[in-house]
Amino acid sequence: MKIVFTTDQVYLHGGIEKVMATKANYFADVLGYEVYVITTEQKGNKPCYSFSEKVKFIDLEINYIRTKSYFSRFNLKKIPQHFLKWSKAIKKINPDFIIVCNLAFDYYWTPFFYRNINKIKEFHASRFYSSIERKKKKGMRKLPFIINDFIESKYDVLVLLNKDEEQFYNSNNLIVIPNPINTTNQKTADLVNLKAIAAGRIAPVKGFEKAIAVWKIVVSECPEWKLDIFGQGETDYIEGLQMLIRKNNLQHNVFIHDAVSDLHERMLDYSFYLMTSKTECFPMILLEAMSLGLPVLSFDCPYGPRNIITNKKDGFLVEDQNVTRLAESCINIISDLDLRCKMGHQAKENVVVFGVANVMQRWIDLFHFMSK
Repeated sequence: MKIVFTTDQVYLHGGIEKVMATKANYFADVLGYEVYVITTEQKGNKPCYSFSEKVKFIDLEINYIRTKSYFSRFNLKKIPQHFLKWSKAIKKINPDFIIVCNLAFDYYWTPFFYRNINKIKEFHASRFYSSIERKKKKGMRKLPFIINDFIESKYDVLVLLNKDEEQFYNSNNLIVIPNPINTTNQKTADLVNLKAIAAGRIAPVKGFEKAIAVWKIVVSECPEWKLDIFGQGETDYIEGLQMLIRKNNLQHNVFIHDAVSDLHERMLDYSFYLMTSKTECFPMILLEAMSLGLPVLSFDCPYGPRNIITNKKDGFLVEDQNVTRLAESCINIISDLDLRCKMGHQAKENVVVFGVANVMQRWIDLFHFMSK
């Protein structure tokens, strides 16, 4: 069986890239499939995450200008080249399945070509806020949403990461398959260090300003505790966070670090994971933390965390954007080592359901169903 993943790049740190590596490696090494990753702008960089040597990479070298809109004239003029190179690669490989991982231009044309090939579109982000925008639009302003509905209906399958997202789609070709996490041979954090961790793309949607607000309350009760935030992202937003840290006199308690390649190993030094996002579809970072025995604390934002965290069992899931409640939960778990250890143990047990073998079996079942 031949599988093609299409995306923009695999050299930056990110959940999509990490999950793709996990799935591609399983398909290639465990199942013996031929696996290809077609990118548009790898720019000669090595993949950020470890891919099997059996996985083949094809970079189309389109190199869209990411500082501009995809629909700017600078990028629009690259579409013919993109289509021709994409078409040539697909024709040469002749895969059984194409899995579209992002929302580049090939998302729009993939379902309309090579009818003998099964096409799958994965969605890694929540549509909660875009659904609100859609309701505000009237008349022709709804056209972009209607076009997306039409395109998505032409895919053989749309793969969503949690069941709550189904309400935001108008297709009958939906299936839910969560992201997989390696749960075997994992170390376990001892949860005794006086610090918590948060990580991800440093962007407003991740709500790190709320993490700083939470930690201001935490420090008033537990002044020796630290919060480390890891990630890369928008310079202006990062500078704003640094100003907020200084304004609240948290320079000795909250620290922002660049993204690191060994984050998984570093998480072992922390006592719990803190998430303050405005929306999350299915945050891999929560699964990683739980696999190491860290309790996880999060807002009940739309809609990923509630599909992972079991409230008061393996962490705390509090009212969305309620800073005071989340800070109280942090103080609660900080003040009780036995509770931390109990929740951490439960987290490690509960995350097994998202283990690689369990999740990849659902992909195997999907392929078999689509091949009938």
